[in-house]
Amino acid sequence: MIDLYRLAWPFIRLLDPETAHGLAIKALRRGLVAAQPSLKDPVLEQTLWGRAFANPVGLAAGFDKNADVIDAMLAQGFGFVEIGSVTPRPQPGNPRPRLFRLPAHEAIINRMGFNNDGLDVVAGRLEKRVRSGILGVNLGKNKDSTDANADYVQGIARLAGFADYLVVNVSSPNTPGLRALQGREPLQALLEAALQARSRAVSENPPPLLLKIAPDLTDEDKSDIAEVALATGIDGLIATNTTIDRPQDLTHENASQSGGLSGRPLFEPSTRVLGQMYQLTGGRIPLIGVGGISSGADAYAKIRAGASLVQFYSAMVYHGPGRVQAIKRELAGLIKADGFTSITQAIGADQNKRVGKT
Repeated sequence: MIDLYRLAWPFIRLLDPETAHGLAIKALRRGLVAAQPSLKDPVLEQTLWGRAFANPVGLAAGFDKNADVIDAMLAQGFGFVEIGSVTPRPQPGNPRPRLFRLPAHEAIINRMGFNNDGLDVVAGRLEKRVRSGILGVNLGKNKDSTDANADYVQGIARLAGFADYLVVNVSSPNTPGLRALQGREPLQALLEAALQARSRAVSENPPPLLLKIAPDLTDEDKSDIAEVALATGIDGLIATNTTIDRPQDLTHENASQSGGLSGRPLFEPSTRVLGQMYQLTGGRIPLIGVGGISSGADAYAKIRAGASLVQFYSAMVYHGPGRVQAIKRELAGLIKADGFTSITQAIGADQNKRVGKT
């Protein structure tokens, strides 16, 4: 099959990255991007939180901030799509330019700042949508908010009824003070408030509540997060968001830009944190692995480190939406090559091997 994205890449790379992203959203919204014949393989199927996932490869938050192209992206073959981050009130985000490519590293730096249309507009779009496919809703706080907990509670109250899972995002580096919410005491208060809001919003079969964490955490931070997650009874963790770290081998001129780094350089640190959170939680809550995935081998490494599901976004910038099919195909082959008959058997395999579990 002709890879149209690869043919168009020399022209796409001439555009400002945010302009290119906006054009992609418009093309998807207008049906100009054809649906892909989706690879279906029983080895990739699993049921998690009472939801049936046809495959574990999801679209990370940040691509479809405003619920514009959920079904168009599901039609590309993703097992689930996560929108957002959505804040209670609309906000423009940080000044442009705020999105930068590092092509030699297949990396991105962004300092978007939770630019989005706000709860009311996003809810209006979700109300018109015929529900199909698994949808995650990623929630954030407004930059000028003085009560972060109230912002997340408001987001849950407004959007929980549309979500197959909810995400409390306290790990973006581009909203001042946000990452401080990962501390033990503020995090416990926030998650307890979020769980109460979820119960009020959806009384029967409420959507699972997940927490998205940063890769730039101390050992004490990670231990505290694991303890709070287990104590509060949230349903899962997403590891990880972008990093503020800059590896020494980043040579592109954009490497000095401020913001969160994603793409290939994030793979190793995010996978390390993922494995540590699996160990710290004893594998008792599902994890979603995100950061630097570009191949089936990358996705499989996350799964063996403890992820039940995986997500990617940055690799699409360099390889197009067809990447999801290639990742799924390679992932299925790797699972079978290791003698597993289901993805669930591979989850945490590397961690379990270290402690002698089978």
